[in-house]
Amino acid sequence: MRRRWSIAAQIFALQGVVVTLLVGGGVAGAVLLARDDAQDAAVETVLAVAETVALSPFTVESLAAPDPVSRLQPYAESTRLATHTDFIVVMAPDRRRYSHPKPELIGQRFTGAIEGALNGGQVVEVFAGSLGESVRAVVPVRAGDGRIVGLVSVGITTEEINRRLTRQLPTLAVVTAAALALAAAGAWLLSRRLRRQTHGLGPAEMTRMYEYHDAVLHAVREGLVVVDGNGRVTLVNDEGRRLLGLPEDTGTDRLVADLDLPAAVDELLASGRPAEDEVVVAGDRVLVANQRVTRFAGRRLGTVLTLRDHTDLRLLAGELDSVRGLTDALRAQAHEAANRLHTVLTMVELGRTDEAVRLATAELAVAQQLTDQVVGAVTEPALAALLLGKSAQAAERGVEFVVADGSRLDGPALPSRDLLTVVGNLVDNALEAVAGTEPPRRVTVFVRADDDEVVVRVGDSGPGLPADRVTDAFRRGWSTKQDGRGLGLALVGQVIRRHGGRHTVGTAPTGGALVTVRLPRRS
Repeated sequence: MRRRWSIAAQIFALQGVVVTLLVGGGVAGAVLLARDDAQDAAVETVLAVAETVALSPFTVESLAAPDPVSRLQPYAESTRLATHTDFIVVMAPDRRRYSHPKPELIGQRFTGAIEGALNGGQVVEVFAGSLGESVRAVVPVRAGDGRIVGLVSVGITTEEINRRLTRQLPTLAVVTAAALALAAAGAWLLSRRLRRQTHGLGPAEMTRMYEYHDAVLHAVREGLVVVDGNGRVTLVNDEGRRLLGLPEDTGTDRLVADLDLPAAVDELLASGRPAEDEVVVAGDRVLVANQRVTRFAGRRLGTVLTLRDHTDLRLLAGELDSVRGLTDALRAQAHEAANRLHTVLTMVELGRTDEAVRLATAELAVAQQLTDQVVGAVTEPALAALLLGKSAQAAERGVEFVVADGSRLDGPALPSRDLLTVVGNLVDNALEAVAGTEPPRRVTVFVRADDDEVVVRVGDSGPGLPADRVTDAFRRGWSTKQDGRGLGLALVGQVIRRHGGRHTVGTAPTGGALVTVRLPRRS
């Protein structure tokens, strides 16, 4: 298969072509300019030499001598050699030559324009004469009274001009080669940097990668946040914006601190530490976060954070825990009931019938009293089942579970799931608080729905909650066990914020914590 050129190779080749064309054009322009400069210099030289010879008193005297040739030919040749010109011709006004590099042409007529010089001016032209094409100048020779007694023509052949230009070419070639070498080195360095940045990929591969990259980012159901080594967010996909509550127009290349992120997510991104299945609370959502450090060729690039929405799963897990707890409690009660039944039967066999009846009816009355109280006060079936289940759990743990007088909840005052989240987590937290304390251990629950709001109040006989820990109690990670896994009160806080409610934490009559949650009633 034919190997495609990488972007770096294509850029290098393109730069090589462009630089070569630019340098070639520059060289051609320099040659043309040098040629023009050489021709201008030749014009200046022939004019200067011609005027010098014409103004020489020796020239004027020689033109008036009986034999001008014998005097002017040696003078003209010596001057020509000294000035590096190709010919110096001294002539009479009628074009008859008195000097010439070719002696056989002395006495013959000069070819070329002389009219301007006969009129007292100068003539400069490129003319093909007896020595070939040349740049020549013709100036008049004046006597003492101002009369024009002769003419002087000085010229440099075009061939000689070209030879002088050719002698400059090596220097120009060296400069050109140096320019090409520097340009090639710069292009190579740029292509090498580009190859390192693009990992040697070609345009087709990069286009395909971008298309796949864009498609995956929009299709993936996990939130994705990429942070570079400088703490700047370089990518947030659609699901990431939704889970973190970021606006759709949230751009990248912004510092993590500049984004309005939930505190737990902000801390995780800012720290750059690895994380695996770490539960974080973001607004009213429970997210599972995984963070990895990204490296390439041993160099740290940044971090990649993935987020999964486990809000519904957490709520279902909480309900499942409640059901499991109720099941365990019922199993324990069934075992206990079997023991009591066996005791009652034994007492009957022993003839102690009255005591057997009192034992059986006392336990039944207590259980029935709580059931009647809960069912009579709470018509919401899910909440009633929850309270009965919690009472069974409390009994198994040796905790007195009391539904306070005045509790009343008729109809769906709140979404059932939110109500179960608040009551269940507050009761669980209270049961944890009284665990391990000295008897009597008590948890009191009050639930009432008024016309405007629903009030949930849970108190316990535990050690209480210090005032400086109230704020911490409603964030993720806090628990009475100090194991960093607390999530219940954080979920309660989510429900409070979602419904625009409020909460207070005080001291219960039994000395423990008293948590009150007030939520606006659903219309």
